[in-house]
Amino acid sequence: MRSSLNFGGFFALVFTLSYPSLAEGESIQLTLRHQVATETEGKFRAHLEQQQWKPSETAVIVCDMWDLHHCKNAVMRVAEMAPRMNRVLETLRAQGVLIIHAPSSCVDFYRGHPARQIARNAPPGANLPKDIGEWCHQIPAEKKGVYPIDQSDGGEDDDPVEHAAWAQYLAEMGRNPRAPWKRQCDVLVIHDHDAISDSGVEIWNLLEHRNIKNILMVGVHTNMCVLGRPFGLRQMAQNGKNVVLMRDMTDSMYNPKMWPYVNHFRGNDRIIAYIEKYVCPTVTSDQILGGTPFRFKNDPDS
Repeated sequence: MRSSLNFGGFFALVFTLSYPSLAEGESIQLTLRHQVATETEGKFRAHLEQQQWKPSETAVIVCDMWDLHHCKNAVMRVAEMAPRMNRVLETLRAQGVLIIHAPSSCVDFYRGHPARQIARNAPPGANLPKDIGEWCHQIPAEKKGVYPIDQSDGGEDDDPVEHAAWAQYLAEMGRNPRAPWKRQCDVLVIHDHDAISDSGVEIWNLLEHRNIKNILMVGVHTNMCVLGRPFGLRQMAQNGKNVVLMRDMTDSMYNPKMWPYVNHFRGNDRIIAYIEKYVCPTVTSDQILGGTPFRFKNDPDS
């Protein structure tokens, strides 16, 4: 059983990519990037670290890759990124990596799906961390830094006229324009032996039950859900998992009209650099697929 849900033309974009065929159980070779403080106050340098991960000890968590969003530009960027992300998931799944789909507030849509039952049926972990079921807004290491963007407006970067038309369109669909998501975008194929959950407790129990030490995080949005969810980067990092963000398989909610007044993509870069300094390292999808890292077509540096 695999999900086969369709929505309009937003997820019809298809990329033809060349990527390595990796044998089941073959070690995953990754180059992790950190930002390390230098002797000059406030200055950092990139540090690369080679790691080999056992697939059986590895999971990918797919954060909030919803079918729809209140920001139209966010929907379009998800549509652009999703085909490559699905290839990442297919490649790692074939090696024996556990894929955890975490479309927050949408898991009821998958009631009865075998992947939902896998998450629900994981036995309680003996070392369940305190507050693993809660959002995490900061970990101690972040107190050393300055948050790199102003997202107090919610981060929507739509043109106001287009945004109003988008909200009307969502309402006419019968969706709540402020929270229109109902499921994960259908480009990301869910297999029976994957897992589906948005619960920090369920996901932690599943990780412990499978003896999973390494986590790759993909999805949206980096500065909000990816960092803060109960299954997000902060919770995984502070509770001892070897968690890594795949930095070219993510996006942020940032409006260039807010500080530091850079374009949307450079705002996302600033968040990624902040994560590398204070939360966890990052990698790119070409380390799994070959070729070059993914870039959004409207990124002026593409």
